[in-house]
Amino acid sequence: MHNPTLRNLLLLPLTLVLAACAVGPDYRTPELPEPQALSRAEPGLVTTEAVEREFWRSFDDALLSELVEEAFDANHDLRIALARHDRSLALLRQSRRDLAPSVTAQAGAGHQRASADQMPQATRSQRDFESYDAGVAALWELDFFGRVRRAVETQQAEAEASAADVRAMQVVVVGELVDQYVRLRGLQEQLRVAQANAENQRESLALVDARLEAGRGTEFDSVRARAQLESTLSRIPALEGEIAAITHRLAVLTGREPGALVARLEAPAPLPALHERVAVGLPGELLRRRPDIAAAERRLHAATASIGVATADLYPRFTLNGLLGTQAASTGDLFGRDSETRLVALGVDWSFLDSGRVRARMAAADADAEANLARYEQTVLQALEETETALARYTQSLREREHLEAAAEASAEAARQARVRFEVGVIDFLEVIDAERSLLEAEDSLARSHTRSATALVGLYRALAGGWSLRESA
Repeated sequence: MHNPTLRNLLLLPLTLVLAACAVGPDYRTPELPEPQALSRAEPGLVTTEAVEREFWRSFDDALLSELVEEAFDANHDLRIALARHDRSLALLRQSRRDLAPSVTAQAGAGHQRASADQMPQATRSQRDFESYDAGVAALWELDFFGRVRRAVETQQAEAEASAADVRAMQVVVVGELVDQYVRLRGLQEQLRVAQANAENQRESLALVDARLEAGRGTEFDSVRARAQLESTLSRIPALEGEIAAITHRLAVLTGREPGALVARLEAPAPLPALHERVAVGLPGELLRRRPDIAAAERRLHAATASIGVATADLYPRFTLNGLLGTQAASTGDLFGRDSETRLVALGVDWSFLDSGRVRARMAAADADAEANLARYEQTVLQALEETETALARYTQSLREREHLEAAAEASAEAARQARVRFEVGVIDFLEVIDAERSLLEAEDSLARSHTRSATALVGLYRALAGGWSLRESA
């Protein structure tokens, strides 16, 4: 390089780059609390073994597993989350390009005619001018104070947050799908109970009517038996409506139209068996496993880096411009030796005279970071709350189910004895009706309790963030 001025102009920014530093605070990951144990964990109910990654498979229901896989492939909420993640990755690639010079190519051709007033002695042809040019231009922001690097850091953290959002959405979708599936099977069990009781009550009504025709019964017994039957039958349409609604919801969760799963789900199936012990992992691992906490922490990082982006505006911004091209008055001379043009320039842009605006943006960035810190801390507390609450609900639902199982067995025996005692004339039919009503309520309550226990178990797995770690996004 023979031009000393040009050489010095290029060496200056390179020297500054070597000594450059990024302004603004350096991010430090906040320390997570280390809970020693889940306070609601009862001995024998939970273990510290690793959380099941695909917890729904432990229910040993092939159809449920198929629906979950279909939801992973076609659920629209997941597709939206994945698209947002792809967008954040594209923005990250764009921001990284700002670290290197931007290069553009340009070319042009022009024709100009000067006025006769400007060139009074020239002929028309002499007043015509043509120009041709082509070249390559480069522009590079010399990141002396880290504005570009902080911007890349911000976008990197945003991209990582969006990846965590995908995992969080997977937890939500899987949790809702399994929850709805369990509710469907619970409603089908309630429907079976109602239909079985209705059939028993029809037999009771037929018995009462036969006794009435034989002169050994009363019209009152017949009316009461019919009222009991109609009351039980009235439960069936409501249960069928709820079953239809959940079937439609499951179809939408798997990315289909509402009626797509009716044929696959109309056959009743038993509720998933409840687990004797639930693997919840070590207490300290919970917070590191939750994707919503990871997303909140990454957004805190992004907000912290944004402070540096705003702070960099207090310092001058240097840009290096370069141009290598050719210019000529005719196309034949465009690439001739003497048509070469070049330019190297160092530009300085400093907004110190507008520091009020810059400091306002810095204050806004500080406030954003403070808000994201509070949001991160809140997310941590909510994660602990959700887990403790889910564990408490599951524990209490198991206790409730034990009592309701005993109540259902006793009610069934009482209804059997009442029918026998009525047939031998020891009691009147009113007591039979009361025993059968108690049996229906006990069996319905047991079916509801089993559903609550199963959904509480699903809620616990959801709080533990099961069902996402094998589905890492790109």
